[in-house]
Amino acid sequence: MFTLLIACFLGILSGTITGMVPGIHVNTAGAIIFASSTFLLTIFTPEFLCVYLVAMAIAHALIEFVPSMLLGVPEEGTAVSILPGHRMVLEGRSKEAIRIVSIGGYGAILVTIVLLPVFAVLLPFLHEISKPITWMILLIVSIILIYKLTRTNRDFMWALFLFTISGILGYLIFQTPLSSGISMMTIFSGLFGISTILFSLNDSSTMPHQNQFYDINLDMNMIKSIIAGGTAGAILGFLPGFGPAQGSIIAQSASGSDDAGDDTTGFLLANSGLNTSDTLFSLIAIYLIGNPRSGIAVYMSYLISEFSVYHLLIFTFTSLIAVSLSLALCLKLGDSFSKLMKKIDYKKLSISVILLMIILIYIFAIVYNAPMIYLTLVLITSTAMGLLPHYLGVGKSHLMGVLIVPAIVIYFQMFI
Repeated sequence: MFTLLIACFLGILSGTITGMVPGIHVNTAGAIIFASSTFLLTIFTPEFLCVYLVAMAIAHALIEFVPSMLLGVPEEGTAVSILPGHRMVLEGRSKEAIRIVSIGGYGAILVTIVLLPVFAVLLPFLHEISKPITWMILLIVSIILIYKLTRTNRDFMWALFLFTISGILGYLIFQTPLSSGISMMTIFSGLFGISTILFSLNDSSTMPHQNQFYDINLDMNMIKSIIAGGTAGAILGFLPGFGPAQGSIIAQSASGSDDAGDDTTGFLLANSGLNTSDTLFSLIAIYLIGNPRSGIAVYMSYLISEFSVYHLLIFTFTSLIAVSLSLALCLKLGDSFSKLMKKIDYKKLSISVILLMIILIYIFAIVYNAPMIYLTLVLITSTAMGLLPHYLGVGKSHLMGVLIVPAIVIYFQMFI
């Protein structure tokens, strides 16, 4: 048991590093461990490596909100949180934003663990019966959510337009020679990262003073948002076409918040909660429905051939330790980072972040031998598309059609 605790602490350390470094996905670190597993298994047990991977994934899911909000560098799970988080930073509320996402992530893990018996009973059944009509569920849920997250008919039409054209973009990109990892990194950088930072440069050239005082009172609305984020992670278990970013739309709808403006706190709570709960649930899904729903979960399924209740309990306990320590790390790192940002010219920082994101994209493109012309076209197109919601006055979450529409097409072709 002591060795498993060591694995947990090492995983938290690794997840903190991958979460704080822009552009580094936790699956990349997981792939390195898995590729080295033949050698590592001569030293460590499969349970040791799996505990390490669980702790790393949970820590990364919470810590990654720090650079995503303060720098605007997106990954799938944090993409739609960038706009409200970035807005709070520009309002001098970075410390408040960090505490909101920390509370949301921690609370959602607790919700997921508490409701685990309910999920264990319902999800295998729901997952099985939903497979043939997954495409229809995705389509209907998407339209309903677009309607619920818009205030006027004009907004609904523009949101539907953004959802559709981003979906077409996503489908076309998946037909190119680009690998899914490189294409997703490029798309999210353009749709949610570079475009958001470019737009913010129009409003401010210096980083505003960051308020050292913050007042967060846990009320029923906040608890509702946390529960929405936690349960949305489980909903993804029987909506296999949905990932964290799409599930965040469900979470924000259930919590009654949106990324366009009024309830920023509820929005960030729901989205951070979904990101961490989905990370845990993607691991739990191996035991419940025999379906690893993330890169880390796939690696674990290879390391341990048969998952038992014993493994489920170990990984659940590991996630609880990881999210607790990561909560403290997220607060500390977020506060330190916000202090550092006050000493830096915001315009120069923003331009540097944009350049960093572009450089990282092309570095990975060179490593994986991706065609540069396709990559450049994808980056330019997605950035231009990412600017549209800012000028149309609708939420950027509707751009998640980039993943939902291809999923609808795939499941339609699979079962029709």
